[in-house]
Amino acid sequence: MGLILGSGGKGGRRGRRALNAEINVTPFVDVMLVLLIVFMITAPLLVRGEEVNLPKTSSGPIKTEPNDDPLAISIRENGDVFIQTTKVEDIASLGPQLQAIIGEGYEQPIYLRGDENTPYGRIMEVTAEIRAAGYTRVSFVTEQKK
Repeated sequence: MGLILGSGGKGGRRGRRALNAEINVTPFVDVMLVLLIVFMITAPLLVRGEEVNLPKTSSGPIKTEPNDDPLAISIRENGDVFIQTTKVEDIASLGPQLQAIIGEGYEQPIYLRGDENTPYGRIMEVTAEIRAAGYTRVSFVTEQKK
């Protein structure tokens, strides 16, 4: 009785391929780069909020921190107020709605986008409600003159 090792025989490992324990990360990197590009393109569009005709000024762009996630409050010409795209029914409920959305993040930036034909008093009412709720980082958004 004998045992044949090595070449020949049906039980040999000569024709089989060895297992490869390496991970190919190229498809993962490709997917991540595509996602990065998609998010870089869509991120500025998410801040928009409701459509209003912004006043035109010669001021420069708003400087934001990279990790800031601003919230847009829009005021239409007829005085309707929107948080992002959700209409605020009562101006007195603006503060509690902001606290429900943002929480206690008093340092969170808020962009106030008022239509150029909105009465100044309405803009000040909204600003006063935001400030009364404790939010201090309010930026007025305009379009740059061409």
